[in-house]
Order: sequence, then structure tokens, then C-alpha cells
Amino acid sequence: MARRPPLPGAPRLRARREERSRRILATRAVRDAIVSLAGLVGRPVRNQAGAEIGRLVDVVVRMTEAEQYPPVTGLVVKVGRRVAFIDGSVIARLSHGEIVLRSARLDLRDFERREGEVTLARDVLDHQLVDVDGVQVVRASDLYLAEALGGIRLVGVDVSLQSLVRRLGPARWRTRPTPEKVIDWAAIQPFGDSVREVRLRTSHGGLRRLRPGELADLLEDLGRPARQELLAALEPEVAADALEEMEPDELGALLREAEPEKAAALVASMEPDEAVDALRELPRDDREELLEHMPEHTASHLEELLGYPGDQAGGFMTTVLALARPDEQVNAVARRLAELSDHRSEVDAVAVVDEDGRLLGDLTLFDLVVARPDATLGELLGDEHPVTVRPDAAVDEVAAQLAESRRSSLLVVDEEYRPMGRILADDVVDALMGRGRLHFPRLLQ
Repeated sequence: MARRPPLPGAPRLRARREERSRRILATRAVRDAIVSLAGLVGRPVRNQAGAEIGRLVDVVVRMTEAEQYPPVTGLVVKVGRRVAFIDGSVIARLSHGEIVLRSARLDLRDFERREGEVTLARDVLDHQLVDVDGVQVVRASDLYLAEALGGIRLVGVDVSLQSLVRRLGPARWRTRPTPEKVIDWAAIQPFGDSVREVRLRTSHGGLRRLRPGELADLLEDLGRPARQELLAALEPEVAADALEEMEPDELGALLREAEPEKAAALVASMEPDEAVDALRELPRDDREELLEHMPEHTASHLEELLGYPGDQAGGFMTTVLALARPDEQVNAVARRLAELSDHRSEVDAVAVVDEDGRLLGDLTLFDLVVARPDATLGELLGDEHPVTVRPDAAVDEVAAQLAESRRSSLLVVDEEYRPMGRILADDVVDALMGRGRLHFPRLLQ
């Protein structure tokens, strides 16, 4: 089940505010000088003498890792019946109603997109974009250009309904910007077929600042092509974390629309209990197809877990376990725990086992933190029996055991008392809610 983290804390919010304050649209001179792309399209392009050369069809910008604000590299202009390209170096001035060039003599060439170039009206306007600051999917009602950083650059995106109405209204309305809701381009991540081949700025760097739950929200809001592109832009472990936070029906739709090899790789990189939840949401044929594309040992392990119903302990336990022997010292175990940092949310205790793998005790991470570094785990074990259930235990029994023990997790053991998995409190809540209603069982007497 999806587990959304709390909202970003004060330090994270403060850092975002500070970053926004340094952006180019925070400069009043730039904000006052913005020119509407929608207002320019179809307007005259004039030479130095004022003669009209043609009408603007589109504006070309270059998107690269080095450019936070894409520079204008050229214009697509309709000259008679021909569509030609004018290099951006000859642009003298952009105004609300026209574009004026520096020269009366021009080298008009047929337009051909060069590496890293994007046409704004065709590729970005009215397309889905991600506002990294606001963690939301937006659609560009207008794009704003301005003189900045030594050239003409794309500086902002207007997402207001007012600008959309302006574009659809009479021609005289279109030229003047109506910047009611403008987002600085530095906060924007574009997606779509036309820009997919472009090496976008900072390699989707803005997305790296987002938490898994925030990425999950974006994946749920983006259209099909864009969310597959977003997944491809994320590191595998980050993508897996984001998928674990998605709503089950949205996750199922995403997996069904992805190529089977890609979907299988994503599911295989998720925590085992989350992967099993995802697979359960898929039709049987789709589930079997994904398992066929996974490594044999991974598929075998997930199939074993799928053998348990979702409302039994084996069906919602995590198999990520921290195990140790009683003769091991605390400092050695701590070093080994560091290797499980990618699974930190699944590990809250260390199961102590004998040489045959049978459970002797269950030490919380707090027990280890307050112990002497050279103490052995055997010295820390008390008379308290570890809290355990069998894999076929019903969710009500698991919840009752957990509530009675006042612990944050318990262990699932086999017939030989060997640990098979661990169930955390949030796993129990997920399992209870998955039945359609939340029912807290009465404590055992």
C-alpha cells in the first residue's frame, strides 16, 4: 500500500524559498520586460529598415545541461509560401507586437532542428510540464521570453486560465502578457515526445530534490508518455521508492503501460513486500509475464510470497532482515547495518540467531545504540521472548500481538523458529486498510 511521507520540514522549505529568491524572475527588471510567446506567434518579423520579412511561426531555444534558462537560437518564419530559419544572433529586439532584426540582409535557410534545439510553440506550449518547486504537473498557457544573461532567454511559464483565455480571444488581446501565475523556468522540467531526444538541463536535476512521495504524486498526474519518461530519468532505486508510494490502481496502470522488461525491472527493485502488493494488483497474465522477465532467484522469491494471501502474515511481511549471532560485537553489527542503508525504513531491529538460524532474541536499534561498542549481542539478550507469528497468521492476530507487545515490529518465523521476515506497524495498518475498512482488534487477555 502507498505510504506517503510527511510534508517537507522547515529546513527543506527554507532551502526552496532561498533558491526561488535567487531566480531570474525574482528580478523586477526581468519580470517587467517579459514578452509573451503566444503574443509573438503570427506577428511581423522586420528587418533593420522596418520592412516586413515574414510572420513568426515559432521560436527556437537550446536546452542543455549548462543552460538553466534556454537561450533563443533562432526564429522559424513564414516568408511567402516558404518556412525559413533566421539565426538568433541577428535579433535586435523583441517587443509585444513584433520582432526587429539587426540587418537588412539575411541568410534565410530552410528550418532544420539542430542538436539540443526545441521549438517552443510546437514542443512546449500547451504541453505537460513539472513544476519542481510546487511538486505539481502544470500545462503551459504561455511562455515568456526576456533579455537576460547576455541574450534573449526563456525565463518563465504562465499556467493561468487568464492567459489561456487571452490566447483564445481576439488578436488584439494576445500580444500583452497577463502574468497572473508565472513559474520561473528554473523550476520547470519539460516532458514529451519532441523533447525526449534533447539532453535536458542538469539531467533532470530538479527532480533529484524531490522525495519519493512527491515523485509518486507527479507520476500519478502525468500523462502516459510523460510518466514513462520521468521514470526513465530517475535512478532505479529512486524510481522504485517512488513506485512504492503510488496508489495501487495508479501503479497497476503504470506497470501495464510500460514495456514488460522495464516494468519487471522496476518491480524487482522494490522492497519485496511492496513488490508483492504491486503484483497482486495486476491481472494474472500480466503478473506472470513480469515474473518471466525477472532474474530467476527474484521471481522465485516473489512467487513464494505471492503464495500467501494478502491478509496473512506471510503476505505482507518484508523479507529484508538484519541477522546476527550472539557472539558478535555491537560495533561489528553496526557496520553491517550500514550496508542496509537502502532499506532503512524496513529495519528497526536485529534478530539474533544461533548457528542453526533459530531465533534467540530480537534487539531494537535503540538497544544497540545505547550498548557498549564492544559488548556482544548475547550480553544484551534478556529474559524477554521475541514477539513472533507464523506466516499463516491472520492480520487481526498480527495486529493484536503487535499492540500487546508495544513494539514497532515483530518477526515471522517458520516451524523451526527461523526468521522468515519482519512485519512493521505500518505494514499492519496497510493490511488492515486493504480490506476496505480499518479494524483495530481487541488486545489479547
